[in-house]
Amino acid sequence: MPENKNCSSASSCSRSSCEGCSGNTGAQSMQEPMNSASNIKHVVGIVSGKGGVGKSFVTSSLAAAMAKAGYKVGILDADITGPSIPKMFGVHGDVIGDEAGMYPLEAKGGIKIMSINLLMENEEEPVVWRGPVIAGAVKQFWNETVWGELDYLFVDMPPGTGDVPLTVFQSLPVNGILIVTSPQELVQMIVRKALRMAEMMNIPVLGIIENFSYLKCPDCGKKILLFGESHIEEAAAGLGLKVLGKLPLDPEYAKMADDGAFYDLENPYMEEALAVLKKMAE
Repeated sequence: MPENKNCSSASSCSRSSCEGCSGNTGAQSMQEPMNSASNIKHVVGIVSGKGGVGKSFVTSSLAAAMAKAGYKVGILDADITGPSIPKMFGVHGDVIGDEAGMYPLEAKGGIKIMSINLLMENEEEPVVWRGPVIAGAVKQFWNETVWGELDYLFVDMPPGTGDVPLTVFQSLPVNGILIVTSPQELVQMIVRKALRMAEMMNIPVLGIIENFSYLKCPDCGKKILLFGESHIEEAAAGLGLKVLGKLPLDPEYAKMADDGAFYDLENPYMEEALAVLKKMAE
């Protein structure tokens, strides 16, 4: 007998399958408890409808900026099969634990980071796991990690609307998400997919950040539209969302990420996004 009669697959689903179904709108909460040694005030998800749009770059930029503003910040790297956060901040080493749980490593500025790369003997080894195992790891990063006192925990999610984003939305008390995209014609379809998933999960969408908006000529300063004219403003307006930043493609940013010096990067293009985040703390 299906758990949710309103589900489009109600004729074929079972109790076990309904528990992980986005169509399950029952009152029973699926949230995982926070680690008892943690106190996290705000959880913000960074999502994208497709890969390669610089989601981890945006996550790291926001975390660094909020840490510099005096907030206590952490990053949960939920991109299990493509983790990049530790390298960007120059964090390497092994996570240790005790009866309280696992302790995240700290980057410059006191940013706490938990990533699968910090649990592997060789961080270059691929993670070849099936979806349920990956989803289970994300839950452990939440309820078995001693985050301590945090004002903001940023969750860097893999692209799309699969197991991990669904797990994060259902298992963590997400206060809002930011959608990262790029200036291409298909942007409206991609943003709409991410938006609809958030709506299904009753997660507020804080706004959209466009990455790779342009390349500034090093000689004349002219903006070169490598990916064509941006359609993000009209896409956002049609969906009732705000554009909270338009980021250029800057080779220096990539170099600082490769060098593990991302905290020292100054990114002045997301002031509106930072203002929205800070307002959450009021």
